[in-house]
Amino acid sequence: MMLSFLVSGGTGDRMSTSLRYVDAHIHLSDPEYAGCVDEVVAEARAANVVAMVSNSVDLQTGVGSIKLAERYGGLVFAAVGVHPWNVQTISDEEVEAVVKLAEENRNNKALVAIGEIGLDSKYVKVWEKQLKVLDTMLRLAERLDLPACVHSRGVTEQVVDLLPSYGVKRVLLHWFSGSLQVLDKTVDRGYYVSEGPAVVYSNVLRDIVRRVPLTRLLTETDGPTRYHKPPFNAKTTTPATHMPTVVQSISEIRLDNEETAKQIIETFGPFFRVRMDSEAV
Repeated sequence: MMLSFLVSGGTGDRMSTSLRYVDAHIHLSDPEYAGCVDEVVAEARAANVVAMVSNSVDLQTGVGSIKLAERYGGLVFAAVGVHPWNVQTISDEEVEAVVKLAEENRNNKALVAIGEIGLDSKYVKVWEKQLKVLDTMLRLAERLDLPACVHSRGVTEQVVDLLPSYGVKRVLLHWFSGSLQVLDKTVDRGYYVSEGPAVVYSNVLRDIVRRVPLTRLLTETDGPTRYHKPPFNAKTTTPATHMPTVVQSISEIRLDNEETAKQIIETFGPFFRVRMDSEAV
């Protein structure tokens, strides 16, 4: 039975069903999706979502993301890492286990990134441990030549200034909300940003979308995070229900729907080194 968590009354209702979408940052291995992940993926496929990157926050979700990527090969891809929110409780042994998981899957096409990793100013009491774990994760991305999907809430400038110390060739600042000055620095250094459902109602994010080169922009849901403002109204976050609305909002700022969706897909493929079917764009 399909979920049918459709968003009504929003811009997504006006989207063409011929458009294709990518969700560069979702947490499909999160417990909130445990009982319905098959339906979430099936509805995404039916809604022309052609790729999803399932980010992880610890060892358990990392293993789960890889299993999902193997189950839904070519549609779901995995990123493994340690989220800064988990740093305050995670053991050194588990961090090493995440590293081992990534290394054991280095030749597995299911694994396309190291993420979600980063820093968060909310947890200043464990700042040194955050830095230590982030260093381990970035060294891992560097060693495996994988992109890093980075969380930087409240500390985006510090993260952007830290990144050049590593040889990570592809960096995605997920849910970028830094200043326009930091955005310029981010772009100048060759990094990418992604935005999600909050772009519908956040003037800060809309200004970022207006300024960033479209070739450096990706789309995400960050599911299962829920969005409480219209048109989402705290409905379950899924790629099928939220991605069309995100692309519509971006296209209102930048280009028409078709060109926006096409460019985002063309950016996604090379960034994650995923071959995208030319017919899907």
